[in-house]
Amino acid sequence: MSVKVSNLSKIYGDQRAVNSISFEAKKGEILGFLGPNGAGKTTTMKILTGFIPQSEGTAEVCGFDTETESMEVRRRIGYLPEHNPLYKDMYVREYLDFVAGLHGIKNKKSRVAEMVEMTGLTREQNKPIGALSKGYRQRVGLSQAMMHDPEVLILDEPTSGLDPNQLVEIRSLIKQIGEQRTVIFSTHIMQEVQALCDRVLIINKGNLVADDTIDTLQQRVAGESVVTVEFAETTNSKKLETIKGVKKVILLKDKTYQIFASADSDVRAEVFRFAVDNRLTLLGMQKEVFSVEDVFRKLTK
Repeated sequence: MSVKVSNLSKIYGDQRAVNSISFEAKKGEILGFLGPNGAGKTTTMKILTGFIPQSEGTAEVCGFDTETESMEVRRRIGYLPEHNPLYKDMYVREYLDFVAGLHGIKNKKSRVAEMVEMTGLTREQNKPIGALSKGYRQRVGLSQAMMHDPEVLILDEPTSGLDPNQLVEIRSLIKQIGEQRTVIFSTHIMQEVQALCDRVLIINKGNLVADDTIDTLQQRVAGESVVTVEFAETTNSKKLETIKGVKKVILLKDKTYQIFASADSDVRAEVFRFAVDNRLTLLGMQKEVFSVEDVFRKLTK
């Protein structure tokens, strides 16, 4: 595993900002880290990147302990903090050359050129950073995080404040980066989670309340599968309840029904077969799906 966290806690006085959380992330995985403000996301990321020490538990990056082998961890990790710290008086290419020097990269010129092209900074590379839009400053931040070709990339709110066009571009870049690396990123934008994440962690008041795929979490929160069906002809709820897997049927309005089944089942094929067998014309059938926002709200209330 690229990242392994075991019973990790961070305590400030009487407050447990992070409370004994455990998770793993592997190479080629994009892991969404979600939670309300103050839930402990940024604290966890700072521990993983060696900015602050944990109070209890262990965290490893590429097999190296973040507390006892922090320099080895930093060589293998790229970090873009929530508030992207850049030298705004420096020019883009000048700044990236400076970052390459800090990492001791031998072929600085070619590596800087590669990062400029990868993050779409070609037209902006000779401008002062302070003159760039927020979207392009985020690209500069990603460039510096990627400069030393890290195995693990940690991004704290990487798309905060971006316009819709910039969002699409940065998401595409993160997706591309995540094909060969481990990416952990926090966000409050639920569409971003659905577009990018292979798996989701949800943290609330310092506790890990979910660690699974989006589909599985949606089923878990829903508790049951709900299908809305409209027929051209009249039938009745009792007949529909004879369909295999159906637990309950409610008449919403004339010829439109809500069919309930267990969360892990999909009765749409059986409903279609029922319509054919009973010579009913099926006008519409839609499975109700809990959104990621619904999942987030239910797990963090």
